[in-house]
Amino acid sequence: MIRHCVFVKFLANVSKDDKQAVYTMLNDLRDVVPGLVDASFGPNLNPEGKSRGFDDGFTMDFKDMAARDTYLDHPEHKKAGAQLVSLLKGGREGLMVFDFDV
Repeated sequence: MIRHCVFVKFLANVSKDDKQAVYTMLNDLRDVVPGLVDASFGPNLNPEGKSRGFDDGFTMDFKDMAARDTYLDHPEHKKAGAQLVSLLKGGREGLMVFDFDV
């Protein structure tokens, strides 16, 4: 299984509802991307002060790398990703992605 981790720096004026809307778009990809088995979204709760400004994030679990790659190229992912990037400090600079085998 591949765990896709995404950490984000939202613009200061982004509301909780705006965050939830983009997370809903991403979560709904479970219905259209074969092999997307789980997704979790939320704010950073770590108390260590080492988040480097990444104040929110999400993980998505894929059956395998092929399913993850299908997700990456899927038009609905690109649409949700563009919406997410529009809400981030510095656009794509406000995003960090890390995938690993679980």
